Amino acid sequence: MERAKLYPLLFEPNLHTVVWGGDRLCRWKGLPEQDNVGESWEVSAVESSPSVVANGFWAGKTLPEVVASAPEEILGKAVARRNGGKMPLLVKFIDARNDLSIQVHPNDEMALREHNKLGKSEMWYVLDAEPGASIYAGFKKKLQADEYKRMVEDGTITEALAQHEAHAGDVFYIPAGRVHAICSGILLAEIQQSSDVTYRIFDYNRPGLDGKPRELHTAYAAQALNYKVERKYRTDYAVRNDRANLIMESKFFSARVTEVDHEFHRNLLKYDSFIITMCLKGDCVIKVRATGDEVILKEGFSCMIPAAVADYDIRPTDGSCKVLDAFIDNQSGGVVNKIHRLFHKNKY
Repeated sequence: MERAKLYPLLFEPNLHTVVWGGDRLCRWKGLPEQDNVGESWEVSAVESSPSVVANGFWAGKTLPEVVASAPEEILGKAVARRNGGKMPLLVKFIDARNDLSIQVHPNDEMALREHNKLGKSEMWYVLDAEPGASIYAGFKKKLQADEYKRMVEDGTITEALAQHEAHAGDVFYIPAGRVHAICSGILLAEIQQSSDVTYRIFDYNRPGLDGKPRELHTAYAAQALNYKVERKYRTDYAVRNDRANLIMESKFFSARVTEVDHEFHRNLLKYDSFIITMCLKGDCVIKVRATGDEVILKEGFSCMIPAAVADYDIRPTDGSCKVLDAFIDNQSGGVVNKIHRLFHKNKY
């Protein structure tokens, strides 16, 4: 593919209204006011809501269309082979004005069997939390299946969940099977597998935006749940200035946070992966070294850098900037997920 067609991709806003959403994402992004916006799907190849490119040669095309044109150059050779030429990640910003439902996600095997889709493991990076705001992640005590069922039915299931006070900078990994919920007063960035499968366990008996009860997925959730109680659910990580700090390493994705007050060089070609950059604070310029292409990435927005040109500089436009990167680390010899190959073989 011509290098002119490989550049940092910016995307049109992709906002989702939900009963628990607020108005913070629109204000943060400088978009027209809209209420009940709970999610901004920043970089998505999910069929139900794909991202649309906003700049350059590919403007107006969906992300799946762009990836299909040159999967190895855009995704990376290893990523493209492993995932059947499909984008494996979805990233979002989430504004929880009210509590999200208590929920769980299936693993790849179950999602493939029941829905012909990928499962969902994800991570959260907390951007802001009101005083006292919290997150549910995992069980705090061991439950038997019949006890779990009773607590769901009588509305006491939250009493069995591990509740964590949330602060800016907190990281939580939510593997498939772990019960969880984001509670009110939290703004966060989410990195997840490219899937829209979620099982609601309990939703506080509230109606949806249409006034009707929201669907629960009790039977599916019971199959998906992992009842194991972990010693710790919050992820610890080290932070050093002027470097990309690793905050999450999993078989599905890696994530790093970088805060700088000067031009910062990132050569990630060795990972053989696309790079998703979410701008958390301060606008910045991203310049590709091979082509000289530049984009301005504004606070509250995200871009995707093709694997073939993932050697670039980040330059704050005014003082400093903070970015969160998500990519696939093919250098560390991570797990090659066989279910991904089976999924794409069956579906496509």
